[in-house]
Formats: sequence, C-alpha cells, structure tokens
Amino acid sequence: METLRCIIVDDEPLALGLLETYAKKTPFLRLEGTFPDGVSALERLKQGDIDLAFLDIQMPDLNGLELARLVPERTAVVFVTAYEQYAVEGFKVDATDYLLKPASYADFLTACERAVKRRKGMTAEASGADSATAADETLFIKADYKTIPIKLRDIRYIEGVKDYVLIHLDPAGGSRYPGSRTPYDIMSLQSMKSLAEFLPAPPFIRIHRSYIVNLNRIDCIERQRVIFGDVYLPVSDSYREALEQAVAARTP
Repeated sequence: METLRCIIVDDEPLALGLLETYAKKTPFLRLEGTFPDGVSALERLKQGDIDLAFLDIQMPDLNGLELARLVPERTAVVFVTAYEQYAVEGFKVDATDYLLKPASYADFLTACERAVKRRKGMTAEASGADSATAADETLFIKADYKTIPIKLRDIRYIEGVKDYVLIHLDPAGGSRYPGSRTPYDIMSLQSMKSLAEFLPAPPFIRIHRSYIVNLNRIDCIERQRVIFGDVYLPVSDSYREALEQAVAARTP
C-alpha cells in the first residue's frame, strides 16, 4: 500500500496524543508532525508534500473548516471532532472522512484507507488509454428540471462553481443545450467529485480543484496553463504531474 505523509492538528493534548498513537502504528502512514493550532499547521501544509491531514474543527484563530479551504490540492482532509453538527460543512470542503471523538482505531484506519484511494485516483488519471467507445458514450446531465444528453467527446472542459458544475461543450460537436441562450454551457447542481466518477481518465484529466479538461479538445498547453481558444485554465501543482504524464503517454 502506498505510504501517505500525514499531520495531526488539534488543540486538545489528549486527542492529539491518541491520534498520534494511531498514526505511528499504521504501517502506511508517515507522521510528519503534530500541531496545536491551525496557524502553525498551515505553514507546514504550504510545503505541498502532505497527503493527509487530520483536523479538529473547533480551534482558536483558524478553525478546521477554514484550514481545510487553504490546504493544497493533494492533501486529503479527515475531520476528527466532538461535534457532529459540522458534518455537512465538512463534506462541502470535500473532506475524505468525518470522525467523532473519541475515534476508534478501526474508524481511523478506514479513513486512512479512503485517503489512499483518493491519492490513487489523482494519479490514475495519468494511466490507461483512450477508448473510442468511451468517447462516444452519452452522459445525461440534469439542468433546470431537464435531463440533457451529451456526448463525452463533445465536452471541452468542466468548471466547478460552488455547489454546481459548468460543463463547457465544443460548438463543433453535436451536443448542445436546446432552448438555452448559451447552448454550449450547461450548469448542473452537483459536485466535481461526483461528476468525475462518470468520466473516463484519460481523456478527462483534473488539472485544478476547479477544472477537469478533455485532452482531446485542448488547443495548447503553455507553461502552467491549458488553453482552449481564448480560454486559459490554470494547472495547479497538485495535478501538474498527472497532466504531464498523460501528455507524455501521447507524445512520440
């Protein structure tokens, strides 16, 4: 199993100590540090090499939810808290798991295994081959109380906008949103994570927390951005390697 670098952030010494014990006896975890507050933890997270962060929620200055919104793309977040009412907010920031104190080692281990799967999913986008069958598949998208069929091959890129996804279609393709002022842009109430589960990788590659692109529709890749006509999308550090590997696999 892949080794994950992790940190633990909690202002309660007993809770911090328990999680530290769990982490040290888990073979595929490498504990990189423990922190009593979010501010000090953020400095370590900014180095960009942490795969998993266990966060308490109620902490002074910078609480766990606020910290989760600042972590690098590659870092999976598991909340460990005594307050179950924060669960909904926790999953809005794409938390991998949400554990209630005192968390058992079994629950801790399950959360870690979910983080491993998440990490594998981020790198798996760089492997595999295109499938003509997959490109011809139809995806049914719900928008404005309608269900709209679109061909996967007609998607240029997908943009995350809060609780919605905005699917940008290639005007040269056959898919469109009939009756809309913008027939090649479809807004749907769902998360990027849920939609990504239906997309074959490649050709669909996540390049940023807010963007998934179709490699077959890219006009150009320049430095740290992907270009579709006059649209320039940033490539974040966490997804750059996956994109580079996917492109290298297609480069003679």
